[in-house]
Amino acid sequence: MRFATLMTNTDESAFAHRHPKDGEKFTALIQMARPEWRFDVYAVKDGVFPENIGFYDGAMITGSPASTRSGAPWVAQLLDVIRQMHAMRLPLFGACFGHQAIALALGGEVDNLPGGWVHGRTENQLVARPEWASDLPEVVSIYGSHVEYVRTLPKGAQPLMSRADHTTGFMIGDHIATSQHHPEMTHAFICALTEELRQQMGPEVYARAQESLAQEVDQPALAEAIARFFEAASANRGRPADPSP
Repeated sequence: MRFATLMTNTDESAFAHRHPKDGEKFTALIQMARPEWRFDVYAVKDGVFPENIGFYDGAMITGSPASTRSGAPWVAQLLDVIRQMHAMRLPLFGACFGHQAIALALGGEVDNLPGGWVHGRTENQLVARPEWASDLPEVVSIYGSHVEYVRTLPKGAQPLMSRADHTTGFMIGDHIATSQHHPEMTHAFICALTEELRQQMGPEVYARAQESLAQEVDQPALAEAIARFFEAASANRGRPADPSP
């Protein structure tokens, strides 16, 4: 199978250049479960988009320090592409910025996180269990780093995961799945990012993040679940949509 990774990360700092790019991170994540799958990375944050997204078996949208509400031309173009993929029922997975962009493109709302910055290891209650997520634990641990969130889900979206008072993952039909958090981040990277953002996030958030990083996350199980999602969505593509409301 061949996938398009739509890379939205606008960070071009010295820190970013010392670490793998998001395209590499997502490729490594999925190839933990399906080493034979191939990925083409498009820097959509620079206006580079696939000529024909329908060529691919599916697509992934990465995280970014940019805001989906920025009004930047490349963000507007990405929202259009998301609507195109949705109309095609092309299998699509979005993480963090990707999660928020999919929600915004399809009629949801994005806002500032009421409780402020979330950073570090997060615990997310699995509130739906599609077949592809059958091996995930009831509480899914994923690294996270965000200050915005999906306040209102798009019409027809079903919550997948939740944390505190908001949804941290959702599904639409059998062709879209999202995570507010970062299944692609390794422990080494989140530790480095925590130090990089220490002054920006403040001492309280930094201390909570450091404490949370003492425990592992469910990355291998998430890699397998996302791979199964793409397999199931690809198998169902082209079948009539479920007519239930």
